[in-house]
Amino acid sequence: MPTDQMDTTDLMVSEIMIRWPQTVGVFIEHGMLCVGCPIGPFHTIAEACDIYNLDKTAFERALAMSITAGEDSPP
Repeated sequence: MPTDQMDTTDLMVSEIMIRWPQTVGVFIEHGMLCVGCPIGPFHTIAEACDIYNLDKTAFERALAMSITAGEDSPP
């Protein structure tokens, strides 16, 4: 999926990390314990941001930047 069409609204946290492994660092940088969490398949980004009291818009922007950077990296 092209980054300009990326919509993480309905994706679960674990699905985002599986599709775009480079996003794992974003979760860690924001102090989230989502990496490897057994609840990851059931939480959306909005729910995770609510749990960690994070600004959803800013967090999604960080995810998008991470995804874009990963797309630009050589294989």
